[in-house]
Amino acid sequence: MKKSIKEKAISTAMNQAIKFISGNPKENLPKLLKWADEFDRSGTWESQRKIFHEVIENPDNNWNKYIMNLFEDVDNDILKTIFKNFIVNASMIGYPKQRELEKKHNCNIPWAILMDPTSACNLHCTGCWAAEYGNKLNMSYETLDNIINQANELAAYFFLYSGGEPLVRKKDIIKLCEAHSDCQFAAFTNGTLIDEEFADELLRVKNFVPVISVEGFEEATDFRRGNGVFAKVEKAMKILKEKKIPFGISCCYTSKNVDVIGSEEYFDQMINWGAKFCWFFTYMPVGKKAVPELMVTAQQRQFMYERVNKFRETKPLFTLDFWNDGAHSEGCVAGGRRYLHINANGDIEPCAFIHYSDSNIKDKTLLETLQSPLFQAYRKGQPFNHNHLRPCPLLDNPGALTQAVEQSGAHSTDLQNPEEVKDLSDKCKEAADKWAVVAEHIWEQSQCSKCKGCQYGENICNDNNCKESNCNEISNSDEPANQ
Repeated sequence: MKKSIKEKAISTAMNQAIKFISGNPKENLPKLLKWADEFDRSGTWESQRKIFHEVIENPDNNWNKYIMNLFEDVDNDILKTIFKNFIVNASMIGYPKQRELEKKHNCNIPWAILMDPTSACNLHCTGCWAAEYGNKLNMSYETLDNIINQANELAAYFFLYSGGEPLVRKKDIIKLCEAHSDCQFAAFTNGTLIDEEFADELLRVKNFVPVISVEGFEEATDFRRGNGVFAKVEKAMKILKEKKIPFGISCCYTSKNVDVIGSEEYFDQMINWGAKFCWFFTYMPVGKKAVPELMVTAQQRQFMYERVNKFRETKPLFTLDFWNDGAHSEGCVAGGRRYLHINANGDIEPCAFIHYSDSNIKDKTLLETLQSPLFQAYRKGQPFNHNHLRPCPLLDNPGALTQAVEQSGAHSTDLQNPEEVKDLSDKCKEAADKWAVVAEHIWEQSQCSKCKGCQYGENICNDNNCKESNCNEISNSDEPANQ
């Protein structure tokens, strides 16, 4: 998708801005904010500017420290590239266009695409569905390249790889980075294939960020991933840190490791390793060989919710919690609402954890898929619950996924052990019922005084200055919540 003159002007201005900041961030960031205040005459970015003022003008602010650390710890050219591709292209330019395309095509338009170059993996982790898929599924370079081109036409410029182990396809991944220098790439990887040579390639292309899977400390990581894996992962992180290549950590918390994952010791360790962000996931019993006993209890999930939010105020580490951050994303982000998943067979799925599809990239375009019955069922059902701490149609809302799959005629994408959607949903029902009680209490406590008890129709907040999640949007909505 070609950029308009206005978008090109924004891109140029932002590129100049990051160059200006890089010279002396402490001195130049406040100057840039002053320029942004004068530039944003319409007030489009007023709330964002206010947040940045609070951060930048207070040297003791946790996020002030985080930003300054980025300029110290990350290669300057990589930082500029991430700013250009992720902040400018994917967010400032891409996001508004995606909202326009949603109205035009009457379907969700994703901000990010998650895709699996291969089902092959050099590990066999306990409870991982990818381990059941075998190593024979691969999307060709041409297919991956075509997906990226189609996504660009939908104004999407952010791509993540998963698998299998995506770095089995190192050469193709680097080649795609070269071919799409205006896009930002990342990969969920076990980290064991990261070496000096690959790190040097990352320094060269500049638009790829590894997201390394770690299950805590050595005992927990090796328990799930195999003996010696933790040592290899630490070596990989050391290489990346020394070369000033930014990386994040992907962390799956289970009933067995949640106390460690949520500990201050572990958060400090991630920072010491050099990670700049952590993406938390909870264990999902996907696949016939899944281990439901690894699912967290409602109390353990609440523990992670509280710990992540606490450490956001005190630790210079950007964190995301895929389920517990539903309040920030206004519910479920899958089904193309913010992202979708394409597996190594080309099946296009609503979510990495939802292995059902009615479309394949070999037969349909991305846009045709987003207009397909399954993705339209997601769009109609979202946010799936008025309580955004219960965003998931599988984990949090019993029956919602079953209904979407059955009504759309979608099929299981697990080629070796197809799983009936009702059987999968049944494994989550007890956890969903117990979490509902806890989540409702947290949601009640988190709402402002005018919104407590609000069910999208009762005691609606009309305070235009309200800072609570969705107040104004809810009050202006004509649509009832999905109960």
